Order: sequence, then structure tokens, then C-alpha cells
Amino acid sequence: MAEPSQITQHIESFVDSSRSPNQQAASLEAIASLLKNNVLTIEKLVREMDLYLTTTDDVIRARGILLLGEVLTHLASKPLDDATVHSLIVFFTDRLVDWKALRGALVGCLALVRRKSSGGIVTANDAKAVARSYIQNLQVQLLAQHDRKLCFELLECLLQRYPNAVASLGEDLLYAVCEGIDGEKDPHCLMLTFHIVEVVARLFPDDLLANYAGELFEILGCYFPIHFTHPKSEDLDVKRDDLSRALMLAFSSTPLFEPSAIQLLLEKLSSSLPSAKVESLKYLSNCTLKYGVDRMAKHSEAIWSAIKDAIYTSHEPGLSFAPDSLDGLGFQESVFLSEALTLLETVLKQNDGILLSRIIDDENINLIFNTMTDYKNYKNIPLQSKLKLHAVGLILSVSAKSSTTSCNKILESFFPRLMDTLGLSVGNPSQNPLPDDKHVFADRHNHGALFLSIELLAAYRDQIAGSEEFLSESAPAHETCSLLLKNFSASLTKAFISTLATSTDDGTYDAVIYFGVKGLLVLSTFPGGFLIISKSIFENILLTFTSIITSEFNKTSLWKLALKALVHIGSFIDRCHDVEKALSYMDIVIEKIVSTASFHDFTLPLPLKLEAVSVIGASGPSYMLKTVQGLEEAICANLSEAYVHGNPKSAEVAVQLLECYSNKVLPWIDEAGGFEEVLLRFALNIWNPLENCSVFSPQVLENGLLDATMKAMKLAVGSCSVESQNIIIQRAYSVLSLRTSFPLKEPMSAIPVQLKGLKLTQERNTCYSRDVLIHSLFASVIIAVRPQVHIPNLRLVLCLFVTALLKGNVTAAQALGSIINKLGVKSTGTEIPSNCTLEEAVDIIFCTSSWSFNDTGLSRKHGGMNNESEMGFPNICRGGVVNNKLLQIHAITGLAWIGKGFLMRGHEKIKEITMIFLECLSSDEKTGSLLPEQDSSYDNPVHNVHLSVAKCAADAFQVVMGDSEDCLNRRFHATMRPLYKQRYYSMMMPILQSLIVESKSSSSRSMLHRAFAHIISDTPLIVILNDANKMIPVMLDGLSELSNDISDKESMYSLLLVLSGILTDKNGQEAVMECAHRIIDRLIGFIAYSHSTLVRETVIQCIAAMSRLPRMRSYKLRRQVLQAISKALDDPKRVVRLEAVKCWQAWGSIG
Repeated sequence: MAEPSQITQHIESFVDSSRSPNQQAASLEAIASLLKNNVLTIEKLVREMDLYLTTTDDVIRARGILLLGEVLTHLASKPLDDATVHSLIVFFTDRLVDWKALRGALVGCLALVRRKSSGGIVTANDAKAVARSYIQNLQVQLLAQHDRKLCFELLECLLQRYPNAVASLGEDLLYAVCEGIDGEKDPHCLMLTFHIVEVVARLFPDDLLANYAGELFEILGCYFPIHFTHPKSEDLDVKRDDLSRALMLAFSSTPLFEPSAIQLLLEKLSSSLPSAKVESLKYLSNCTLKYGVDRMAKHSEAIWSAIKDAIYTSHEPGLSFAPDSLDGLGFQESVFLSEALTLLETVLKQNDGILLSRIIDDENINLIFNTMTDYKNYKNIPLQSKLKLHAVGLILSVSAKSSTTSCNKILESFFPRLMDTLGLSVGNPSQNPLPDDKHVFADRHNHGALFLSIELLAAYRDQIAGSEEFLSESAPAHETCSLLLKNFSASLTKAFISTLATSTDDGTYDAVIYFGVKGLLVLSTFPGGFLIISKSIFENILLTFTSIITSEFNKTSLWKLALKALVHIGSFIDRCHDVEKALSYMDIVIEKIVSTASFHDFTLPLPLKLEAVSVIGASGPSYMLKTVQGLEEAICANLSEAYVHGNPKSAEVAVQLLECYSNKVLPWIDEAGGFEEVLLRFALNIWNPLENCSVFSPQVLENGLLDATMKAMKLAVGSCSVESQNIIIQRAYSVLSLRTSFPLKEPMSAIPVQLKGLKLTQERNTCYSRDVLIHSLFASVIIAVRPQVHIPNLRLVLCLFVTALLKGNVTAAQALGSIINKLGVKSTGTEIPSNCTLEEAVDIIFCTSSWSFNDTGLSRKHGGMNNESEMGFPNICRGGVVNNKLLQIHAITGLAWIGKGFLMRGHEKIKEITMIFLECLSSDEKTGSLLPEQDSSYDNPVHNVHLSVAKCAADAFQVVMGDSEDCLNRRFHATMRPLYKQRYYSMMMPILQSLIVESKSSSSRSMLHRAFAHIISDTPLIVILNDANKMIPVMLDGLSELSNDISDKESMYSLLLVLSGILTDKNGQEAVMECAHRIIDRLIGFIAYSHSTLVRETVIQCIAAMSRLPRMRSYKLRRQVLQAISKALDDPKRVVRLEAVKCWQAWGSIG
């Protein structure tokens, strides 16, 4: 048991009002902990607190009762016996009369009433006693906000947990509720009061509630509409929408509110506040459902009038004729319009008889039908008439969709009238009395009638799709509406097609085109087989759209709408699994569209071909399979033509086909899944032209063909499984062995990397082009494979890539980095077997002259990496092998990608590689400067570094730290050790800082800052913020150094972005304040930086961010900043001027 003195100390600490809130909270936690751990019992605590609970000192008594109540709140899940609960609830109930200790009594009652049955609960009689005491003793609106909130929470809890016991208090409780909530303004309390009214309305019978319904709604009505636009900071967790929904539920909680509520809501529809109108419509929809048919019948005329007015005045008087509107209303829909349509649908679903008759007999609607013939062309319809026409279309569409009965009545009443206006006849097209000439036929069309016909057709289609009655087999075959539409389907189809045939396209989405396309789309997407139109009509529609795609591409808007329509039809067929329509779609659309991608079809411009092929293929898996097959055939045909004959047209076509495959087809395949065989087939087929062509054109490497092929290859291979990737890599290796000049099969006396005589600038002959192409494609496969994939003859492959990268093949370098990154990585706890270990691979790459090959395998010739005479990567990078800067650049670039692979897997080799880069950056310290660009040779290669070589070494850090889309990423299954960037940053920053400080050469220092910029810009900001006080000075010096060379503008921009992140993050504020003056001085110097608009813009943004520093810091800099920024107000670039104005305003407001 706890010592009495210890308990007393905790009690006194809480009761003592002079103690800090933290001390009081700690004491409360300590007492609760003792009780939870059974060190102290509740009876013992009450005895210890006896004087604190009964003293005449109001402050001490209030604190004591509050302590007991808070303790019980902490013990919500601790079991208590019934006697203890009873005695405690009686005590707190009696204390409700003690207004000076009321808060503690409320907290205690609430804690006990909320207890769950498993731990001892308040009985119904005790709960009734609490409610009675509440009614008799509490005047809620006289209390402070927190106490009112506790009162409402207690009342809500009593009503929800003890409804029968509390309801027995009858009118007394209802009166207390009215009195308690009247005049409440606090958002938290209002949420509770609205819910209390909702619960009370459900709890009490109508005969009793009727006496107070008027008073309750009078109180509620004062809050409508909710106006809560500027909440206090403590009210941020209560949103206006939450309050509005709670009030709406209270409004609709009982039909007894109907007379007052409907009248109020209809009145508010004429409010000048848009929010009040929207809320009124929303509340009317909810109340209509809850009040019932009988009560709402007398309001039908008023509600119909309100709905009409809302629809007529709530949307723009124009349709959207863009492709995206084909599957929607075509209107610029507003919230007000949406709520009005929802109300219309709600009323119709509840009682379609009364309102439907009002719609059919409505004067305004019938006036539109009677005057429709006055204007045949949509453009000639007056603005107000268009508005009414669109409103009628919406009303009829929503009405038809609301129920089967409504749909039938609307169509029977209005559809024949529309057909008469259009002059269409019943029957098949051969019996049509209209002339066959499409131009004459189209001239008789009325665009207003076309529009309304389409809306009714679409509504009927949607009603069928969502109605079990329509789709069930028991539905009567002679359904009136179905027969009606079937009779006119042929004439309607001919009407819509004729509008397309006679339309003109000036580049805008014209009404005539839109009506024709949407009408045909609606007719062709009725569910249930060929319910409305015959198979021949459906196929005629497909032929019409397909013909537009293939031959009318010069009509831009028509072409795009037709394409969108075909996509919708294809998606519809795929969703409905309609086999008969699917066959027609495949034969007419897919076959024709895919055939346009062939090499010999020049009727349609290639970009449009590919757009059509990709989007139509994406409408369903079966269509995509056919599309992919056609694309593959076209790609292989064009590749063969380009490889053998160097046909530039074929190369251009192949590039666009491959880009379409990479950017549109493959993303869809990845998302859809289940296309493993497709990807495997594509990756294998790409090698066929290379294997079958013995003669290669040197032009094969031009026009981006190689890059496009590599990208498609990588993406396809990367999405395959391990099994498929093993098949692909074996295929690739077989072509490599057959068609490359690199001797992969014959025994070798030494690796063919003869650095002394290596030709770095070779003639673009057939052999060279073929080798580059095959090596690059093979490298692409290596980049994309998973770690578990077996690479055949890996030792020779490594040698091949080393040779290729020293000739400038970056893809080979990326492949080496990928191999290093994935080789030997463990999967599911076991090491992946390989014919070459990581250590052997490192030796092969870094000691290229120390290995020899013979028939028995690989053997070491001499020495190791530390032998200075070896021609390995370190010596090549340092220039210690040959005096050739291009060779050094290639070696450093390759080493950067290899280092990236080491870094991402967390291998220590990255440290050695980093030191090589740093040597190339700082080895000129002995001579004082880097050799200028025009010097092509130098005498002391170990200590002199060419400027281009030093830049390459600095940029190597960008490769190592940056995120690459080409390789070594998650898509291509790279091994990524967590926090690898953070670790590299922590290793490099002290080294670079030291080298920068010690550097005496300005050129060397500039290169070090360039490297620093690459590292810090790719490091997560949260890591930099921890060292912000150290990094900011180095960054400022770097900006100054880099500003001297225009080629460093990108590095400057990267540094500024990091600095901007520090300036805008609250965790960097302390470091910024320490050197605020220095930051401003440096940034001001770059306001006029002429080489980059982005730099100037970001500099000004950084200066603006510093205006948020504490006034004691920023005010001293105000004059200097405003003077400097004034010059940027006349910057030649508008974006810079805009930022300058914002910056001027930010600093000018500091007073």
C-alpha cells in the first residue's frame, strides 16, 4: 500500500491552485497510476480526501472534487464494484447543486456514466437521478464555455446510454433541453446541442414532442444557414461542414418540424448568399426523405418551382463540346446546380406521381418544345433560349433516370414530339421517305431537338443499366419505350451520321459535331446485347467512327471526338462482356486502327496513328493484346529497314513507335498486370533484326534510335519475372556472341583493353556501329534485370563493358554499376549463386591488365591494385597511363556509375573511388592552377589536371548521389541500403570543407564547390538542417565561386534551392539568424545575375523568405534589401519582376 503521507502530498499538490499545471497533472497521473496498479484503493483515496471534499473553503473543495472526478476519468477501464459506483454517483449527483464546485461534479458524473458494462456501471435509477438533478440545478447558459460543454456531453451521454430512464422525465427534460441550448454560440457546444435535439426527437413520442417541436425548431432555425468562416485557433477541429451536417440531421430528425422547416428552407432559396441557397437545397433533399410522402405532398408545387428556378439560373448558358464531356452532362456544373438536381431526383424517387405530372404539364418546358422549330442551328438560338433549353435537358434527363416509371412516362410524352420536330419516320432506313442525299437530310435537322433527343436517349440508357427490372428476363419484350426507340433507331442513326458528314471543322468543338458523335455513342452503348439498335446499325456506327479516324484527320475536333467515342465504346463492351459486340469491335476498329501503324501505311500522320492505337488499345485487355502485337511487328519491320539500309524515314518511324510503346503501352501494361508473355515476346523480338542482319548501316546510331530502343528494352525487361529475364538475357547473349567483334568465345591471352593504343575517335563504320548498338542493348538488359538473374560468362561481360566505357559508352558504365550493385545480393536469406564473386568482379574492373584468359579459365598475371605500373582505373583517372584527357573523362564517368552501385549497396569500395575523384579535383595544388581548355597535352599527368577532366570529376559526385531514371533505381531492381545518401553526406562534408579551406587555387576551389553543390543538393533536407550552421557559410562561399563561370549556373541554382529549403524550414531559423547579415549581403549580389532567370528568381525568393525572421533581426536589414530589390522591379523577365514585387511587399511590411 502507498504511504498516506505520499498520497497526501499528491492530493495537496493538485488541490493547491498556486502549483503549476504541469505539477498538478503529474500529481493526478501519480494517483491514477497507484489506483491502476492496485497500490491504492478508491475507498482509501476517498477517505484521504474527506476534508478536501467537504471543506467550506470553496476553492479547495472545488479542486478536491475535480481531482476525484479526473481520477475516475483515468480509471474508465478499471473494474469497480457496484456499491462503489453507486456511492460515487450519488456523491457527484448531490454536488451538482454546488455551483462553485460544479466542474468537478460534472467531470465525475460524466466519467461514471460513460463506464462500460465490463467494469461496473451506473444503474438506470442512478442515471435518472443524475438527469433529475441536472434539470433542477443547472442553468447551462449561465456557465462558462468549458462547463457548458461538459453539461451537454453529460446530457448527450445520458440520452444515448440510458434512453428509457431519461425519457421517463417527460416534459421536464424537454423543457431543460430547450432552455439549455437556447442562445448557444460556441462551435463545440453547438455540435453537441444539434445532436442532442436529434436524439431527443427520436426518443420521445410525437404526442409529447409536439408540444415542444415549435420551440425546438425556433431555436434551431436561428442557426441556419451556418455562418462559420473565421474560426478561432481552439475551434480548428470543428469545421463548418461538420456543423452544417449536424444541424441538417437535427432539422430532419422528426416530421413534426416539417411545417416550419420547409417554409424556412424555401424562403432561404431567395437569399443573396450562395451558401444559403446550396444549404437550403441540401437540407430539402434530406428532409424530403425523412418527413415522408404524406407530409411533403402539399409542398410539391413550391418545391418544383424552386427546383426550376435553381436549374434555370445555376449554370453557364453554354455546352462544353470537348471530348471529355462525352461521358457527362456537357455543362459547367456548379454546386448549386448539383444540389438542385439531387433534390429533383430525391422528390421523384419518393413520389414520382405528383411531381412527374407537373413536369410533363409544365408551361416552360412545353414552350421550349413548341418554339424549338424557330431556330434550327444551335448558334442561332438566343442566349436565354439556350439557357432554358439546357435546363429542360437536365430536368428531363434527371427525371428519366430517377425510376423506371418516370423513364417510361418522360419518353412516351416527349420523345415522339422530338422525332416529329426532326422529321424522322418510324421503320427501317429503306422505308424512310426522306431523300437519300445526306446534305438534304442534314439540312432538315433541328439542333435543339437533337440535343434533347440525346439527353433522353442517354437517360434511358443509364436507367436500363441500373435497373434490374429492365435487365431481368421477365421484362416484357414489347416494353413501350424499347419499341419506340427501336422504331426510330435507324432514322436516328442516319440523322447523326449525316450531321457528321456535312459538318465543317474550324478547329473548335462545334455543336453539330458534338451532337452527331454523342448521339451515335449513346445509341451504341445500350446494355443487354443489341437491345435498341441492330447489329448492322452498331457496325455502321463503328465504321463511321473508324473512317473518321483513318481519313478525316484534318478535321481536328471531329477526329478527337470520334476517337474518344471509340474508346468509350470499347471500354463499355469490355465492362459488359458483350461477346457479339466485342467481335464486331475487334474486326472493324482494332484491326483497322492497328493496321495503320504498319510501315507501308502513310494515309494517317504517324503521331495521330500512335495516339489512336494507344488510347483505343487501352480500352480493354483483349484490344491491348492486339495493339501490342501490331506495334511489335511495325517496330521490328522499321528497325530492320533502318539497320540494313540506313533508311532515315524508317529510323524516324521506329523512334516514334518505340516512344509510344515506352510512354503509353508499357505503363498501361504495368498497371493492368498479367501481360508477362507480351513483355517477354517484345524483349526477345527486338533482337531478331540484329540477329538476322549481317550488314549494318552507320546511320543506325543517329536520330535517337538507339536511345529509344534502349529505353523500351529496359522498361520491358524490368517488368518481367526472374524466369523471363533469364530467357531474355540468354537470347541477348547469343546475339552478342554471334554479331559482335569482341571475342567472347575464343581463348584470349590477355583482356583486349590496350590503353596505350586505344582509339577513342573511331570512324563510324559498319563494325563500329554494330558493336555500339549490340553492346548498348545488351547493357540495357543487364541494367534492368533482377539480382537473382544469372548473367552468362560474367567475367568476359565485365571486360566487354570496361572496353566499351573507355570508348565512351555510358550505357556500358551504367551496366557495370548495376552489376556491382546487384552481384551476390542475398535474397530470402540465401546468397544468389554466380559464376563470378563480387571480389573477382572488382579485380577485373579495377585491374584490367592483371588478368589473362586461356582455355582453363581466368588467372591472375601479376600483382594487385597497388602496383603503380598497372593500367587500372585509378591510374587512368589520374592520367598516369596515357596523356589523353578524353580517356580520363571516360574512365571517370565509368567510375562514377560503378561508385554509385557500390554506394547504394553500402560497400566500402566507394571510399576508394571517392578519393580518386578528389585527387582529380585537387591535384593541381602543386602547380597552382588547372590547365586551360585549349591545352590538349601536358607533361606531368600525375600532378596536372585538365579543366575538363576536373569538371568531369566534380560532376561524378552528381552521378553518385543523384537519382537516375536510366539505371540503379527501384524500377530496375537496384539494391538500396537505407540512408545511403545520408551516410555519404556525413562522410564527404568534413573532407570537402577541409579541402576547400586549404585550397590555394581558385580553379581547384571552384571545382570543389561544384562537387559540394552536387552532394548537398541530392541530400535530404532534414539531414542538412542538423548541420545548417556549418553548411550555410560554405554554401555562400560556393555561390560566390560558382558565379564566376557560366557553366556553373545549374550548380548555383541547386545550391540556392537547398538554401531556400533551410530559410523556409523552422528548424533552420536559428542557424539563419546567426548569419542573416552575411546571407543578405551575398544574395543581393546575385539579384542581377544575367546568365539564369531561375537563379535570379530563386535569389529573390530566398530574400523574401528572410523577411519572416524575428523583427529584431530583419528590421536592421530592411533598408538594404529594399534598395537592392528595387533594381529587380525592372528585370527583363516577368517572373522575376513578380517575385520582386512580392519580396518588396514582404520587407516593406516590416515596420
